[in-house]
Amino acid sequence: MTIAPGLQLYSLREFPPLDLRLQELADLGYRKVEPYGALMTDPDGLAASIRRVGLASPTAHVGLDRLRCGMDDVLRIAETLDLEVIVVPFLQPDDRPGDTPGWMRIGAEIAGYAVKAKSAGRQLAWHNHDFEMLQLPDGSRPMEHLLAASDDVLWECDVAWVARGGEDPTDWIRRYPERIVAAHVKDIDPNGGNGEDGWADVGHGMLDWGLIVPALKAAGTRHWIAEHDKPSDGLRFAARSIETMRSW
Repeated sequence: MTIAPGLQLYSLREFPPLDLRLQELADLGYRKVEPYGALMTDPDGLAASIRRVGLASPTAHVGLDRLRCGMDDVLRIAETLDLEVIVVPFLQPDDRPGDTPGWMRIGAEIAGYAVKAKSAGRQLAWHNHDFEMLQLPDGSRPMEHLLAASDDVLWECDVAWVARGGEDPTDWIRRYPERIVAAHVKDIDPNGGNGEDGWADVGHGMLDWGLIVPALKAAGTRHWIAEHDKPSDGLRFAARSIETMRSW
């Protein structure tokens, strides 16, 4: 499998201007970028900036609050950015259920949005953090209920957040290969006090990519997206991470 490297633009939010950063990513060899919610105020301008440097945006993070306000607006954004996959990125702490019935309700809600996306020729996926991996009172995990709601609900597997949730990313990838449409390739620094919230450039942390990468390839993962939640140097992160991704 040939990997077309992508990068989540949230990683570069503290390093404006965006147009210059996009050009740098293209020059480094990135093929895709993944926009996030704060960039959706001007979808037309964002799409023009991305395309101007020869990049594509097949995936984007769109908050659940925006989906709840109306799928028509979300689908217009998807058309403007030429999205393949609309990704739900996060659930605020106050919105997270504490039991299985609550997560089943969230799953049913997400499944409804997935059906609407599918009718418009798009897909919908859930991006995990650590809390979806934590045991509920009955021993199940929130991620299980989200994916059980419908086969139309796909998964953007953030491998580092799976690990921070105390789980083995490779096990989960092998468990749900047909559901993983995209992956956040993110790394964890064993030195949690590194000033970057304990994250690392891809390939420069503690995750075992020798196991994770073959599992993602076997799953047929289409979109490989580098991310770092708090790099002190955005260009360093982008350059070192694409070097690692090329080695795969």
